[in-house]
Amino acid sequence: MNVVVIGAQWGDEGKGKIVDYLAEDAKYVVRYAGGPNAGHTIVVDGKQYALHQVPSGILYADKKVFLGSGMVIDVEAFFNELQMLKDNGINWEGRVFISDRAQIILPRYRQMDKDRDAARKRPIGTTGRGMGIAYAEKAHRDGVRLADLDWPEKMAEFDGEDKEYLDKYRDRLMSMRVNMAAEMYKVKGENVLFEGAQGAMLDLDSGTYPYVSSGASCAAGASSGCGIGPHDLDQIVGVFKAYETRVGNGPMPSEFNNESEGELCQYVRDTGREYGVTTGRARRCGYLDLVALRYACRVNSLDGLVLTHLDIYDAMDQIEACVAYEINGKRVTDFPANVKELETAKPILEKFKGWKTELKNCRSYEELPEEARAYIKYIEDYCETPVTIVSVGYERKDTFVRKNPWK
Repeated sequence: MNVVVIGAQWGDEGKGKIVDYLAEDAKYVVRYAGGPNAGHTIVVDGKQYALHQVPSGILYADKKVFLGSGMVIDVEAFFNELQMLKDNGINWEGRVFISDRAQIILPRYRQMDKDRDAARKRPIGTTGRGMGIAYAEKAHRDGVRLADLDWPEKMAEFDGEDKEYLDKYRDRLMSMRVNMAAEMYKVKGENVLFEGAQGAMLDLDSGTYPYVSSGASCAAGASSGCGIGPHDLDQIVGVFKAYETRVGNGPMPSEFNNESEGELCQYVRDTGREYGVTTGRARRCGYLDLVALRYACRVNSLDGLVLTHLDIYDAMDQIEACVAYEINGKRVTDFPANVKELETAKPILEKFKGWKTELKNCRSYEELPEEARAYIKYIEDYCETPVTIVSVGYERKDTFVRKNPWK
């Protein structure tokens, strides 16, 4: 069975924890898009791991993980990450594989990435990891893949630092390469978990273009980035937080107003630890945007939603969520493509009674207070998509499964 996990917002929704949780029932875990700008935080037995390119399932000793064809890989950072895992007692050798169609980020791409963003009239707020350049080179058909390391004519195009860099890592990379389509066909019928990066609203086609990532963070990317057809995707779940966050520039209609809601913003940011795993940047915060979430459900054919960070609201008397936008004096409930409309949109909010209970003390969905379950029910009805998993903390045990996607 093939299960896909994507972010249903602008990234940072808690995908790493959910992939780690669901990986227990998987035999293989595949990252299908993104690169070193992804930051997946996992807490196991009180110990925190920050993963960027290695799939989250690596923390299980019996799982094999793959970096898929849709990824762009910072090789130096990748091997540093593997060393970090080894230093923490995680034996990864023989369990990590890379698609021979994955693209390589050359070191000079990082500065090119920063320079290009700085030259823009409307900077996107790139992390400067070189991903945008790598994807652009891929689209220009000038990129370099793992498979190309065995192509003498292609390698002859590189000299100086590029050649030195590729030569340095060539043997180690080639020892881990696989033909992704062949591997996925070989394991057909097994439980395979596909892990997305960033979020649905940052997808190159369906996100808030041009303020998006350069890769396919939509559910369809699991197919194109892993060498399988769309009919082979059995379950697609989208992870979202009980509120909204975004990193970098771009529209965010439900963002807290810094002047009138600055205290609320800081409370959510600090309580939810909303600082980038990769960059350390403070994330922009706002009310849960149900207009955007329903849009993500529709364009990704989500079978279920996974709600995280619900416990952030434990101490609040009242919470609010965005149920529509006011744009040019009109009420709008369909997510628009026009950036100007999104930038001027005012959130229309619905109020919900708080629960004033520490949700981490609950051990099942049924034990959640009535007010929390009412909030979840409203989300389900609005999005026409069931909330199948609820997370109320960072540990695996703080996860309540209402419907197991593997079943």
